[in-house]
Amino acid sequence: MSRNPGCDAIFYRQCLLPVFVVKAEDVSSNYRRGLTLIWLGFFLCLGFGLNAEETVAPSNSVVVRVRDAKAVKAFVPEPQQIRQMVSKGVRTLTNVDDASVAWRALVKKDDVIGIKVFSRPGATSGTRIPVVAAVIEELLDIGIPETNIVVWDKRLADLQLAGFMELKNRYGVDVVGSAEKGYDPGKSYETSLIGNLVWGDLEFGKKGELVGKRSFLSKLLTERITRIISITPLLNHNQASVTGHLYSLAFGSVDNTLRFQTSTEHMNVAVPEIFAMPEIYDRLALVIQDGLICQYEGEKKSLLHYSNIMSELWFSFDPVALDATSIRVMNDQRRKAEAPLPVINSRLYDNAALMKLGMASTNRIDETLVVLE
Repeated sequence: MSRNPGCDAIFYRQCLLPVFVVKAEDVSSNYRRGLTLIWLGFFLCLGFGLNAEETVAPSNSVVVRVRDAKAVKAFVPEPQQIRQMVSKGVRTLTNVDDASVAWRALVKKDDVIGIKVFSRPGATSGTRIPVVAAVIEELLDIGIPETNIVVWDKRLADLQLAGFMELKNRYGVDVVGSAEKGYDPGKSYETSLIGNLVWGDLEFGKKGELVGKRSFLSKLLTERITRIISITPLLNHNQASVTGHLYSLAFGSVDNTLRFQTSTEHMNVAVPEIFAMPEIYDRLALVIQDGLICQYEGEKKSLLHYSNIMSELWFSFDPVALDATSIRVMNDQRRKAEAPLPVINSRLYDNAALMKLGMASTNRIDETLVVLE
């Protein structure tokens, strides 16, 4: 899998997309033939320029699913079982028997590790505190200082309401809202789409030609965090289909995001391109899906009558594969509940796959199920 998504993103936007925006009725047949030959020659030259290693098809992505029937009782997670699930998941994913060795393959002792959660739905339907606590304990066990562990989401108020300050009191780790940390004027994602800036956005109240066209990265990412562990709940999203790692990390890291949520097509382009920024994608160490409970309706609200207990945690290095797996499993849960199936927004994940951020095709994802007794 490519680890240079920034370059791939530029190629995707500047070279591939223009091929599809030329309408047939706007050009003559001779011009169309000429344009086709030009692009054909370009891609042939590009193909001949690739070395043998680059032409080999990428290997399948791996998703490890760990299940423990005792992990959830009456919608309440059981911390002891969850700690065992986290340890087993990381060891299975890395193919290392020793948990300490497995974690040291993912992070270094001097890393500042940002554990990204999705806290808006609250403690029951958002990322669950015992899952984050288990990860923190694993990191502390390998010698990561508590001052180098940051639990974060976009809004500090959401973290507080969901109960994450408990982790600060229990372990001494930091709990931070990326918005409250402020935004870096030197690091931004720019498009021609102008947003209606709100209070808290870096350019709110300012005027100028570029004002509203840029989304600035939080200083939490540009100045402090060096490695990211993303933990999201198995939760639906009305536009993105799943409140997964792509959506959670992209929009949790920058300001001026309301402009992308007015149109699904705008979101489908913006989310993978923001995610591809090196401050996010290149620092991603691990993605964990909190599948203890699957909520297939409600989005940012906790609606347990649209939820099923699954008692699973999933682990991968591939955020796209984990999101694609989440959508598939969520639809399976809908079928079991005889709930309506929504239209799936596959374009967002296809765009991410095109940018080589991960695998979107479920037949290119190898799942390993580990059942704990």
